[in-house]
Order: sequence, then C-alpha cells, then structure tokens
Amino acid sequence: MVAAARRTVADGLVVGTSGNVSVRVGDIVLVTPSGVPYDRLTPDDLTGVDLTGRQVLGTLVPTSELPMHLALYRTTDARAIVHTHAVHATAVSTLVSELPLVHYMAAALGGSVRVAPYAAYGTDELAENMLRALAGRSGCLLQNHGTITYGTTLDQAYDRTAQLEWMCRLWLTASSVPGLTPTLLTEAQLAEAGERLRGYGQRK
Repeated sequence: MVAAARRTVADGLVVGTSGNVSVRVGDIVLVTPSGVPYDRLTPDDLTGVDLTGRQVLGTLVPTSELPMHLALYRTTDARAIVHTHAVHATAVSTLVSELPLVHYMAAALGGSVRVAPYAAYGTDELAENMLRALAGRSGCLLQNHGTITYGTTLDQAYDRTAQLEWMCRLWLTASSVPGLTPTLLTEAQLAEAGERLRGYGQRK
C-alpha cells in the first residue's frame, strides 16, 4: 500500500497529500491516513477500520474520503481502491458527464466511464453519487475532483486508474485539434473489445 501510494505521486496522479489508497482484508479495511505526505508514509502509519468505519488499527486519523471507500467495499466485490486527483481526468470531469468512447480500454472498466455529480469531499452524498456512477463499472470520474477505481487486487485497481487517466489525456489531446473531432467507438465496438480483453495476457 505504501509503495502504491508513493507511486501515485511519482506517476503524477496526485500532488501533496491528495488521493488515497485502501485494501480490504476480511472485514478490515486498511487505508492511508489523512494529511501525511506519501514520501514520509510508512506501514506503521496505515490505519484500519471495520466496515462501519470504527477504527481498529493505528493511531492516525484515516483519510477524509473514508465514506467513499467503505461504500464501495459494502456494495461491491472490491478488494482494493485507488483514488487520485489526476490532472487530465479531473479536467475531463469538468467538461462532460461521461468520458467519450475514444479508446477500447474503456471496456476494461466495464464500459463508458461516467462522471459522478459534484459533492463536497468526505461526504455521504459524494459516496452515493460515486456508487451511481460506478453501477456496472470499476472506475468513474468525480466531477471537479478526480478519479476512483477498484479491483480484486491493488495492482489491478492501480492499473485501472492509470488507464483512466491515459484515456482522459488522449481525449483532451484529440479534442484540442482545431477543426477536427475525434472518432468515437460505438457501443458494439466497445462490447467486442471487452470480449477480446477477457482473453488478453498470459495463460497460467
């Protein structure tokens, strides 16, 4: 978790103490603490809470975005979550209600990526907006805020975050060419890509 949190900074997905990472182990959620710079973060700084939010491990205050993490763990099969303030993704969240289908990797997130309506950070309202945007998806944008993705492993959740930021950067880049409009995929093309992605990679 510490390595993943530091990687979000190294990869330019967060600045300072923004963003957070969590992992579910049984009924305990390990989460990064609030306001601790990732370059000074150690395993001893991580906090643990149960699914009601009661702190059971650590002495530091958990991330202010705990309601989002807990809402996801209580309603999905998530085992790891990555939340960032990635620049391109956050920019896209201010422009559209859904990331246009500019690349087939949207299929890796379950389909077209929605934007959850804005609500103040750390609130139940934001968590509820996020859950609606994530219906049938493993990642979404948070309006004027950032990204959230989840997976069965921390590596998978992180990879989905990186892919989402890349797709947002791609769309912004293509959209910035004067006089031209990006070609978008159809839902059928996206579905076909999703089927192919299921068989992608090395077989064990």
